[in-house]
Amino acid sequence: MREASWAAAGMLSPAPDCPAAIPVVLLGRASLALYPRFIADIEEISSMPTGYCAGGTLEVLSHGDAERELSTLVALHHGLGLSCEPVPLDEVQEMEPSLKRDVRAAALLPDEASVNPRELTTALLAAAQPCGATLIPGAKVVSLVRIGKRCTGVKTAAGEIFSAAHVVLAAGCWSSQLPEVAPYAPTIPVRGQMLTLRHAGRLIRHVLRSEHAYIVPRGQSSPQTLVVGSTLENAGYEKCVTSGGLEKILSAVNELVPELAKSGIIETWCGLRPGTPDQLPILGPTDIEGLLIATGHYRNGILLAPITAKLITEWITERRTSMSWDEFSPLRFTRVTADRSAAAS
Repeated sequence: MREASWAAAGMLSPAPDCPAAIPVVLLGRASLALYPRFIADIEEISSMPTGYCAGGTLEVLSHGDAERELSTLVALHHGLGLSCEPVPLDEVQEMEPSLKRDVRAAALLPDEASVNPRELTTALLAAAQPCGATLIPGAKVVSLVRIGKRCTGVKTAAGEIFSAAHVVLAAGCWSSQLPEVAPYAPTIPVRGQMLTLRHAGRLIRHVLRSEHAYIVPRGQSSPQTLVVGSTLENAGYEKCVTSGGLEKILSAVNELVPELAKSGIIETWCGLRPGTPDQLPILGPTDIEGLLIATGHYRNGILLAPITAKLITEWITERRTSMSWDEFSPLRFTRVTADRSAAAS
């Protein structure tokens, strides 16, 4: 429960944060489109809130040639089929009065949304049980169970075996810790530190994002809880909050919204994102019959939850998917290894 999903900020943004992430945009767009129904079903079945808010994101530019960066940002989004419109600076201050005064350019991403990941995961687990799911918390899986070339289940550290016609490995950055799975899912932990602030000033109405930080409002009443972050650190599996990490985050958010310097700190935490060597998710069947992988979502695990569930379900029940996922196949890593071995010989 308390790993990457619990630790996430909950921004639902299909926009790429680097060139390597561009192939994920189509997947992210499809998943964002599924979200309203996904949330409605979970909330109806569980009778629990998820903190879903479709308020849009305001992207703020304050450094360098901001106008040129804004033009590039808008063109990139439009080229990828994403809504993104420049906002005049006087309107920016009307939309978010607490923003700093030296904003040079800004864009509104109206289709983006946010969710409270802790509420979402709690509600999702509650909704899964009346739909037939059995939850077994605390059972550490140590190996696959195989008969010939087929995966027939998993074995736990306690020696218990759970049999299944299909095994879906969705263990986040720990996926690579299972030796039989590591060739298909070479996940890497990427630490992210975050905070929540208690903000008693002017309400922040949108998700705010700058070159160095983001602010995600939880609710629209004062005092307002704000989730702020985050860091990107290659620190192995060490989960700890550092003074340097917090200083970096607070410096950036206080620059973006100066009155946050007066806000109280409610909580600090960190999580381990499941990174991959090519920064793309790992989705689909392996060449071990019955074994599928759903991991490596990196910074987009909450966003990609609905489409991941949809595609995995389609493959298990129909042996086909409604959109191509070949680019994210677990077999891409075994092919690279085979090619290197052939070249070496």
